[in-house]
Amino acid sequence: MKIDIKLYGAKRCHKTQYYKTYLDDLNLEYVFLDVELDHEHAKALRHLYENSKLNFPTITIGEKKLRNPSDNDLKKWIEKLV
Repeated sequence: MKIDIKLYGAKRCHKTQYYKTYLDDLNLEYVFLDVELDHEHAKALRHLYENSKLNFPTITIGEKKLRNPSDNDLKKWIEKLV
C-alpha cells in the first residue's frame, strides 16, 4: 500500500526547502504543493485547519497532518505510516 505524502509550503520558505531535502534524502515520493503560486493548493491547506489559516509548511502523510514537525516527529510518523 502506497501512502500519500504531501508537502504544503512555499518555494521561498527555508523550512519548506528543509522538508523537501529531508524527504528527498529518504527517497520518499511526495507531492510539493506551493500555496503561494497556486490558489487551489492554498485553499486545500486552509481546509485542513479550523481557523482556515495558511499554516505552512504542513506535511500530510495519509490522513495525518503535521504542522512544522520536528525531525523526530516526522521520522516517527513516516515509520509508522509508510
